[in-house]
Amino acid sequence: MSRSRQRRKSEKAMRHAPSAPKPSGSPATRVRHATQVERLAYTRTQAAEALGVSRTTFSRRVLPLLETIDLPWGPRLVPVDELERFVNERRRSARGRAQTAPPGRPTALPDDLVLHIQAEHAKGKSMRRIARDLNATGTPTAHGGVQWWASTVRAVVRRESGSPREPARTTG
Repeated sequence: MSRSRQRRKSEKAMRHAPSAPKPSGSPATRVRHATQVERLAYTRTQAAEALGVSRTTFSRRVLPLLETIDLPWGPRLVPVDELERFVNERRRSARGRAQTAPPGRPTALPDDLVLHIQAEHAKGKSMRRIARDLNATGTPTAHGGVQWWASTVRAVVRRESGSPREPARTTG
C-alpha cells in the first residue's frame, strides 16, 4: 500500500473515531475554546508554499540551509521558528522612494532681470515693447534664444510678484 493511501486511511480513521466520553456526574459539559493554534513544524510542501517556491526548489536550495527534524518514518519537518529565521536573514529591505525633480524647467534668469521686466510692465509698457527694449540692449535670454519675444516676457510677468523664482501657474 502506498504511503499516501496509508495516510488517507489513518486520517479517515481519526475522523470517524468515537468521541471522548462525556464526564459523568456533571450535567454541564465543559468546553474549551482555542483562541490561537500555533504550528510547530511544516512539512517540506507546506514550507515551500509558505515561501512561495516549488517543492523541488525548496528541497534543493533552502532545505540544506535549515536545521530540520528527521522523523523515523521518513518525512523531514521544518520548525516554524527556523523557517522564520531563514526568511528574516535573507529578506531584503525595501528600497526607498526615489527622489523626483520638481516639475518644470528651472529658472535661468537673474532675479534682478525678472524684477526689471515686472517693473516695466507695472509702469504700463506693453510686452512687445519690453521685448524690443531687451533685444536692443543685447540682454541674453534665459536659455540662449536668439531674441526676446512678447510671449517670453509674458511668461516672466505672469510669475507672482513676491517670488521671482516661482514657476508660472498653469490652469487646466
